[in-house]
Amino acid sequence: MQDFPWLTVLIAAPTVGALIVWLGGGPVRRYARQIAFVWSLVVLVLAIVIWIQFAGGPGLGVQFAERYEWIPGFGVSYAVGVSGVGLVLIMLSVILVPVVLLAAWREQSSPARQAHYAALVLVLETFMIAVFAARDVFFFYLLFEAMLIPVYFLIGSFGGAGAKKAALKFLLYSLAGGLVMLAGVIAVWTEGPGGRDGFLVDNLTGIDWGSAQAERLIFLAFFVAFAVKAPMFPVHTWLPDAAQAAKPGTSVLLVGVLDKVGTFGMVALCLPLFPDASRWAAPVIVVLAVVSIFWGAFLALGQKDILRMIAYTSVSHFGFIVLGIFAFTETAEIGSAFYMVNHGLSTGGLFLLAGFLIARRGTQDMTLMGGGLQRTTPLLAGTFLVVGLSAVALPGLSTFVSEFMVLVGSYQRWPAAAVISALGVIMAALYILIAYQKIFTGPVREDLAGTRDLGARELWVVGPLIALLLVLGFSPTPVTDKLSDPAAVVVEQVSVQEEGDQP
Repeated sequence: MQDFPWLTVLIAAPTVGALIVWLGGGPVRRYARQIAFVWSLVVLVLAIVIWIQFAGGPGLGVQFAERYEWIPGFGVSYAVGVSGVGLVLIMLSVILVPVVLLAAWREQSSPARQAHYAALVLVLETFMIAVFAARDVFFFYLLFEAMLIPVYFLIGSFGGAGAKKAALKFLLYSLAGGLVMLAGVIAVWTEGPGGRDGFLVDNLTGIDWGSAQAERLIFLAFFVAFAVKAPMFPVHTWLPDAAQAAKPGTSVLLVGVLDKVGTFGMVALCLPLFPDASRWAAPVIVVLAVVSIFWGAFLALGQKDILRMIAYTSVSHFGFIVLGIFAFTETAEIGSAFYMVNHGLSTGGLFLLAGFLIARRGTQDMTLMGGGLQRTTPLLAGTFLVVGLSAVALPGLSTFVSEFMVLVGSYQRWPAAAVISALGVIMAALYILIAYQKIFTGPVREDLAGTRDLGARELWVVGPLIALLLVLGFSPTPVTDKLSDPAAVVVEQVSVQEEGDQP
């Protein structure tokens, strides 16, 4: 059944739904959120079909591959296919989109705004699926830049105070990184093999770039763009502003999925295309990853705004992901890819619960939000605690598995960095438990006595995320089995031995 163009259908499906919602007449506009939600479930079913057909095992590589010549004179193709890493990130995307649409059910003030919001989310879903499936460097770059458009409008047009400024800052940072990457894309064409398939990832893997200096410069062009997207210290400052101003649902997709494009690019492009340069840059990148872990955690501790706090926790978590990528061991590579999925579930849950809190209290300031809410809203308090503990990597939740694998795998290559990074878990416990204490513990304030608890729709929003965190915490193999072969391939491509010698 892999002969059928499953990926193309999956990529096109959300855009078809967006056009129906966006261009439909009055009746369609009135039911825009229902249509978009059902359509997103259809996309999820299509992705599950691909997941079931995906064959695990060593040596299988990229599956569901499709390639059509697009601009043959410049070697550009429409080329898609998925490895295990791309597949699990596509699944993360298609799971979070219906969750976000359901969470935003009552946010917009008119049917027209509901339709516009839903259509933008579906268009963004197309770009998210496509970028994780792209197998042509130029096609990947176009998607990398194109996804900025719906995100810019989701932040600027549907966000709160300071949304337009935050959207512009996000756009400028991302475009700056994209311009650097464009220089790298041009260099790939001029320094690579060229020809009709000159941008195919498979044709660029393992080639000689002519000189070590050329390879390092091209690597840096891609890595800088991915570091901005990830986001890593010190190019992370756009994220807290965007998360603070955007709707929580937008932040779920921004931090839970789009930022993974940066770390996915490191795995899918930087390491296989520039293995020597990756080894050369690894010591500095590992240091930056460790700094990100503590810098993000430290700033999260000092935040009053709950959305900024969650954004800074993500800077810290991305430090762990990057550390695992540049440890160059199979355990760390599997853990890092699994961490991307778990971070999307955990942080996505935190943003959504923060949105429910803000809707009830009318403020994002944690010092003004609560006081004894665990007594008046036990379901909200309980779900926040469970999802918060997943950010701390509590054993029994899937985040523990991925963080443990990253630290163990990184210790084989960078023992000092792994030991220091493990201390970041303590800081994670502090910023989560302090936030919980501010909002939910203590005597019930008089003005909070009638605060309503989570309703059925809200439970359906966070319930699937908590269920996945629990199920994958006890049985992570459905995901990790799909990641083992790509991890082995990456380690072989960068040619680093498993004994633990410094690269």
